[in-house]
Amino acid sequence: MGAHIHGEGANFALFSRHARRVHLELFELPEDAEPARVIRLDPFRNRTGDVWHVWVNGIRPGQLYAYRLDGPCQPEEGHRFNFHKLLLDPYARAITLNSNWDYGPARDYDPSTLELTRSMLDSADAMPKCIVIQDDFDWQDDLPPRHPWSKTVIYETHVRGFTRHPSADVMHPGTYRGLMEKIPYLKELGVTALELMPVHEFNERQLPEIHPLTGESFTVYNYWGYNSVGYFAPKASYSSAGSQRQQVREFKTLVRTLHQAGIEVILDVVFNHTAEGNELGPTLSFRGIDNSIYYMLADDKRRYRNYSGTGNTFNANHPVVRGYILDSLRYWVVEMHVDGFRFDLASILGRDCDGKLLANAPLPAQIAEDPVLRNVKLIAEAWDIAGAYELGTFSERRWSEWNGRYRDDIRRFWRGDEGMLGVFASRICGSADIYAVSGKGPENSINFVTCHDGFTLNDLVSYSRKHNEANGEHNCDGTDENYSANYGTEGETSDAIIEMMRERQIKNFFLTLLISRGVPMLLGGDEFRRTQGGNNNAYCQDNETSWCDWRCLEKHARLFRFVQSMIAFRHAHPVLSRESFYTSEEILWLGPQGGPPEWHHPHAKQCACLIREDAEHALLLMFNAGADAVDFHLPPVASGMRWRLVVDTGHEALQDLFAAETEHVLKDATTYQLSMRSSAILLARQCAQHDYVTRAMGENSCRE
Repeated sequence: MGAHIHGEGANFALFSRHARRVHLELFELPEDAEPARVIRLDPFRNRTGDVWHVWVNGIRPGQLYAYRLDGPCQPEEGHRFNFHKLLLDPYARAITLNSNWDYGPARDYDPSTLELTRSMLDSADAMPKCIVIQDDFDWQDDLPPRHPWSKTVIYETHVRGFTRHPSADVMHPGTYRGLMEKIPYLKELGVTALELMPVHEFNERQLPEIHPLTGESFTVYNYWGYNSVGYFAPKASYSSAGSQRQQVREFKTLVRTLHQAGIEVILDVVFNHTAEGNELGPTLSFRGIDNSIYYMLADDKRRYRNYSGTGNTFNANHPVVRGYILDSLRYWVVEMHVDGFRFDLASILGRDCDGKLLANAPLPAQIAEDPVLRNVKLIAEAWDIAGAYELGTFSERRWSEWNGRYRDDIRRFWRGDEGMLGVFASRICGSADIYAVSGKGPENSINFVTCHDGFTLNDLVSYSRKHNEANGEHNCDGTDENYSANYGTEGETSDAIIEMMRERQIKNFFLTLLISRGVPMLLGGDEFRRTQGGNNNAYCQDNETSWCDWRCLEKHARLFRFVQSMIAFRHAHPVLSRESFYTSEEILWLGPQGGPPEWHHPHAKQCACLIREDAEHALLLMFNAGADAVDFHLPPVASGMRWRLVVDTGHEALQDLFAAETEHVLKDATTYQLSMRSSAILLARQCAQHDYVTRAMGENSCRE
C-alpha cells in the first residue's frame, strides 16, 4: 500500500471498497491548484479486490501526488464520496508543509440538513500533497537499546516545545535537530526513554475564532497534535532541513543519535480518531476514501459515534482498519527504528463497530503478539471519553498502562488529604491492588505525577484551580479536579516561606516517583519548574505558555541536581524497580512509633518502610504528609552497620541529598525527626575501617 519506487517508476496502491472512480494526480509544487498529470485508474485493469493500483513510469523520489475518488454520496448510508476533494494517501510516508491547508472550504455539509454545500468546489492549492520517498538511510549499524522496564525512566516532551524558546540556545529551535542538540542534557539527567507527543502528520492550523474575553479574532493552534491525518508521515514542520522528504531523514537521524546515547524513543500515537472531526468536519483522507469502513457510524449513519471527545471514532476493529494500524506500527519500528508506543485513549481499540467493548479485543492482542512488534514497549492510556476505564485489565501482560490512580493518590497524599495512607503505600509498592488480579506486575504500571495533560509539577504546587482563560473556552476546558494546592497564594510569589514549601513538595513528588516500583515517567521541564501559568489544558498554546523556558534551569539548578541524583539513586538500588511485587521478606511497613502504621485512621499521614536490599544493605523510607514534625523510631540494624542519611526533602538545598559514600552517619541514633511535609531515605550498610563520613552537615570527620 502507498507509493513505492519500483524499477524505473513507482507503484501506487490505495484501498477503497465503495469507490467507483479513482484518479491519481501528480503535482510539481505543493501550492499547485492544478495537477501536472492525471492518471485515471481503470476499474478492470487497475483494481484487485478492494485495492486500486497503478505503476507509473518515470516517477522518482520527491514526486508529489494525491487522489480523487468518486462513489456514492449517500450520507444516510455512510458514504461521503466527493470527487471535488483532493485526498491524502493514508499510507503516505511524507506530506508537504502547507501552512494554510485548513483555510480551504471548511465544511462539506450544511449543519442543519447535512446536505452537500458549495465546499464541493476544489481547494487543491490549499491541500498538502503526498510525497514519494525512498527508504534509503545509513543507520550505521543502529541497534535498539532495549532497556528492560526495570531500568526504564521515561521523559515525556513535545518536539517543538522542548527547544522552541529562545533560551534553549540551540541552532535549530523547535525541530528534530534541535531536540538532538539537547541529547547531552537528557543523558546527564539520567533518563533512558524519550516519549514524544504526536509526530504523525497533523494540521496545526484551525479556523480563526473570536476570543470570548477580548472579542478579537485569534488563531487556535493544534499544538499538541492529537488530530493525526498521516499515520506514516513524520511531522513536516518539525524538520529543520525542509519538508520535501527531509523530515523523514531528519527523524531517522534523531532516532539513531538517541540510540547512540542509550536513549529509547517512544511515540505517542492516536489511533482512536482522526483530524476529520464529525459530520461537519473537513474531508482530508479517510472520509473521502471509504467513510463507512474507517469510522464508527451512529445508527443515523450521517453521524459518527464519538468515544474520543473529538467528533469521530476510528473503526479500529474492522479488519481493514486493524490491518492499517498494524502496518503503521510495523513501519515505525522497521523503517524508523522506534522502540515503543503510547496509545492515546487505548480503550477505543477494544470497541466493536457498534461501540461495544469486546471481552477479548483482537487488535490489542494482535499488536502484543505481532512478530515484528514483539520486543517494543507498549503503553496504553487504558480509558476513553465514553466511560471505559480498564486500568489494570487492559489486554494482556505485554501491555503497560498509564497509572492514573497513581497520579491522583500520590497528589492527594502529599496535599494532606485524609484516608490516603494505605493507597499511598500500595502505589509505592507497584499498585498490586490494581494489577495483580489480572496477572500483571509492577512493570505494567507507568507511574507519573504530571504529564502533558494537566498541570506541570510547578503549577501543581502553585495553583489551587486551573487558569485556562487564554484557550478561549471561558475556562470550561480542562479538568476541574487537579488535587493541587497553592500553599498560601495563587500563582507566582516572592514569599520565601511559600516558595520553600513549594520546593519541598516538588522534591517529595520526585522522591516518591523515583522510589516506587513500576516505571517512572517525568514531564519534560518539571526538573527545573517549567510553568504554564496555571493552564492545565495547553493543547492550543504554541507559545511561551507551553515552551520550555531554559532560563529556569539556571534558576533551579539545585532542583535539577536533586532529580538527577534521585534517578541515579534508583539505578543504584535495583530493589526499588524489580519487576515483581514486594514480598513480606523484602519490605516491612512501620509507623512513627515503630509498630504497624495506622492504616485505617483517617488522620494518619505518616509511615515508613524498611526495605531489605541484601545481607549488607537496607533502606528506610520515611514519609510525613502532616503539618507537624514527627519523630520516627529507627529499626535496629546488624552489628557493624549504621543508618546513614541519603535524602531529606525538609533540609535546605545542598544538605538535602548526599552522593554515594558521602552520606551523613546517624551515630547511635534511635529516632529521626522528619519535618512537616517531608520525606527521607536512610541507608544501612557496613562501616569500613577508614570510613570518612559527614558527622554534622557540612563537616567531614573520621570514625572507626
